[in-house]
Amino acid sequence: IIDSGVESQLLSDEYQPPETLLGSLDIFVFSLIAGLLIYWFFFRKKPEPVLDLKTFPATSFIEKMKKTNRNVVVFYGSQTGTAEEFANRLAKDAHRYGMKGMATDPEEYDMSELSRLKEIPNSMAVFCMATYGEGDPTDNAQEFYDWMQGTDDDLEGVNFAVFGLGNKTYEHFNATGKYTDKRFAELGGKRVFDLGLGDDDSNLEEDFISWKEQFWPAVCEFFGVEATGEESSIRQFELVVHNDINMNQVYTGEMGRLKSFQTQKPPFDSKNLFLAPVTVNRKLNRGGNRHLMHIELDVMDSKIRYDAGDHVAVYPTNDAAVVSRIGERLGVDLDTVISLKNLDEESNKKHPFPCPSTYRTALTHYLDINNTPRKNVLYELSQYTSDPQEQENMRKMASASPEGKALYQSWVLDSERNILLLPQLQARYYSIASSNKVHPTSIHICAVVIEYTTKTGRVYKGVATNWLKNKEVTENGHKHTVPMYVRRSQFRLPFKPSNPVIMTGPGTGIAPFVGFIQERAWQKEQGKDVGETILYFGCRHKNEDFLYQQELEEFERAGVLTQLNVAFSRDQEHKIYVQHLLKKNKEQLWKLIHSNNAHIYVCGDARNMARDVHTAFYEIAEEVGGLTHTQAVDYFKKLMTKGRYLQDVWS
Repeated sequence: IIDSGVESQLLSDEYQPPETLLGSLDIFVFSLIAGLLIYWFFFRKKPEPVLDLKTFPATSFIEKMKKTNRNVVVFYGSQTGTAEEFANRLAKDAHRYGMKGMATDPEEYDMSELSRLKEIPNSMAVFCMATYGEGDPTDNAQEFYDWMQGTDDDLEGVNFAVFGLGNKTYEHFNATGKYTDKRFAELGGKRVFDLGLGDDDSNLEEDFISWKEQFWPAVCEFFGVEATGEESSIRQFELVVHNDINMNQVYTGEMGRLKSFQTQKPPFDSKNLFLAPVTVNRKLNRGGNRHLMHIELDVMDSKIRYDAGDHVAVYPTNDAAVVSRIGERLGVDLDTVISLKNLDEESNKKHPFPCPSTYRTALTHYLDINNTPRKNVLYELSQYTSDPQEQENMRKMASASPEGKALYQSWVLDSERNILLLPQLQARYYSIASSNKVHPTSIHICAVVIEYTTKTGRVYKGVATNWLKNKEVTENGHKHTVPMYVRRSQFRLPFKPSNPVIMTGPGTGIAPFVGFIQERAWQKEQGKDVGETILYFGCRHKNEDFLYQQELEEFERAGVLTQLNVAFSRDQEHKIYVQHLLKKNKEQLWKLIHSNNAHIYVCGDARNMARDVHTAFYEIAEEVGGLTHTQAVDYFKKLMTKGRYLQDVWS
């Protein structure tokens, strides 16, 4: 699964029933088309469909702030929803200080207007910026990031503050937040408060709360305002029950266009998912207590194209039995059609998920019912709790006190408790385990099913992997489908096939390298000069979880895989990992890297494996290349800059 551990709200647009699309008309009736277009845009009274914001001119957030008397705008770069949630919390907090805020997706606005923010008295721009992958901005912040890099706008008089969301297990910790803070200062902006750096490897929530508790007093001092004493509420949406509605206008799991699952139309992306039939679902490991699986998705009729190294995003659904239990516990008819309507009429986000839909659809497709509640949610719930002891405990857990932190850790996090004030159910990203040159009409996934017992004895099951595991291929002709799209990656084979490649990927980290090796074999068949192809793979036991053993050994016999190095960590008394095998072959590796322009690829666990592999390469450069440690670190940083050391890692 490709997940930075931080961060994104993939569904930030308004969801309304779309209009019927016009049929194709002959060019001869051009005037009729013009008349229809005029009617379409100016006279129709039906709800408008969600607009593709990349096609239509960006809205002015400055004019919107003026119109609604707001002076604080909080932009978010979010990949998994956390940065967006933090931005909403900051925007709501503003009213406690006599200010008025709005949380905003930078993708929806013309960010070059930031220089005009000084037109609004006592105004401020706050940025909650997550870093995704290897120091990259999130998808929704990419255009804003590009603007920052290319602009020379004068931001003098523009007040700003930045909170970054990152993970210290990654090489480029909080790179996007750091760059935003640095760039705004370079352009003349006035920093209201110091850059905040949240670490998801530790406790992102605690980092944000600690920063926020210092941020608002600094804002008060900067603008000369005082706290009003009013508490902010997270209540944002009004529940509307539809007793008489045409079911053709009700969402059933679609992410964007209504009925897009019934009528599939390319191109497919995060708002328009392709339902890919599952054609293969087989267990990869021969033993052990885990379940590792190889899944193949048929994309023949989708016009979807991909390259080896790309990611496939799949949208899972929650366990139907758990959804039913929630309905019973809450005493609601799960088939009741509802909408959640934003109480802020000026907000671009009219609904938190596609509406109208049934409770069952919302709990199955749109809400993460396994997610642990954040502290602000616990505080909000405490206001409606009738039991004094429960109320005290909730408020304590929502606080920043040592006792409250310990209680939150043990009662919520360690127990994996969840609650029905929920974030959205997010896509899961997998490194594609195939090459489009060999498998142009199918996309392969390699994954391990997540299931474990918590410290308190509760059984936790991963939503996506257990859902995928149950997508079994049957003989009766019925094929399960997976809602998906392809997200491009920078994890690519060298442009020149003659360049050697060194691939390190233990466990399911082997996924992209299966595609790489397939592609190198195809290049060889095309008569191209293919350089050395070396794989370092690791697993627990040779007879249990040597993934793709038969395929890899066949590639080695065919001469496609120059070397197959496998570390079986538990087949002997002392554990052997991939980094140990790298050090064993240090002379050969240094020659390939330093003299033969080899490209290095690492895929898998970021917290331990990627760091240990990194350290092994440093030591090789020191021991064989004669570099100092500082020189070795600098050497491999330059390789990363040149695209010769690439990582596809997760924590």
